[in-house]
Amino acid sequence: MSKRDLKTYLKGLKKKELEEQILDLYERFKPVKTYYNFVFKPNEEKLLDEAKFKIAREYFPLNGRKAKTRRSVAQKLIKHYIQLGVDPYVVVEIMLFNVETAQRYSRKKTIKQEAFYKSMLKSYEELIAFSREYGLYSDFSSRIHQINQEANEQGWENTAGFSIAILAT
Repeated sequence: MSKRDLKTYLKGLKKKELEEQILDLYERFKPVKTYYNFVFKPNEEKLLDEAKFKIAREYFPLNGRKAKTRRSVAQKLIKHYIQLGVDPYVVVEIMLFNVETAQRYSRKKTIKQEAFYKSMLKSYEELIAFSREYGLYSDFSSRIHQINQEANEQGWENTAGFSIAILAT
């Protein structure tokens, strides 16, 4: 069904029928429920805390388990929050926290997988691009530069990419 067909269909519904359909969608589909819960009660501070908790547990799990260090966990959260319409300032904060947490982890434990460094560089590049797109780069520039400096100090194999990312984006 095209958007045009959907508009035509919705215009043909009575108010009561439309309300029933929206309530049905709300009950059936979790993304719809999540969206409406956020729209009517946008608790961005809670979302930020939840994201930080989940990201931190990837690198510093409870109960002595092995760290998984999956970039995908943070990326899914970031993508979801962007779709919800969370304030870009909060999204940048999550992006920063993700890379900073990975660096805290790698300071304590040497990581040999090249994929880890590639994924952190990609996250860093996305962070810079997103912060510039929303005019927030200057608000976070000191932390962004600190990440670059930390990559240098730790001797990350792709440290030049971090310096280039600041200049190129």
